[in-house]
Amino acid sequence: MPNIKSVIKDVIRSRQRRDRNNAAKSRMKTYVKKATLAIRGGDTEEITKALSETISVIDKTAKRGIIHKNAAARRKSRLMKRAALATKA
Repeated sequence: MPNIKSVIKDVIRSRQRRDRNNAAKSRMKTYVKKATLAIRGGDTEEITKALSETISVIDKTAKRGIIHKNAAARRKSRLMKRAALATKA
């Protein structure tokens, strides 16, 4: 543990940020799983609802800088591709 007061505060702040970021990532992954389960289920209405919620959460995560914007775009693209295949079939 550091001895300097400002560094101690920095450590505390970085731990709080890490916890907040991990919570946001976990929330995003949970929504992605829900959307994936909805896609496997095959109900079009359920897929649409789950997909819109998931995309919103992914966008918020990227907006806050927790994940890169290209990573967010990739995740959304893969979800949309799976959803399109499920609704087509």
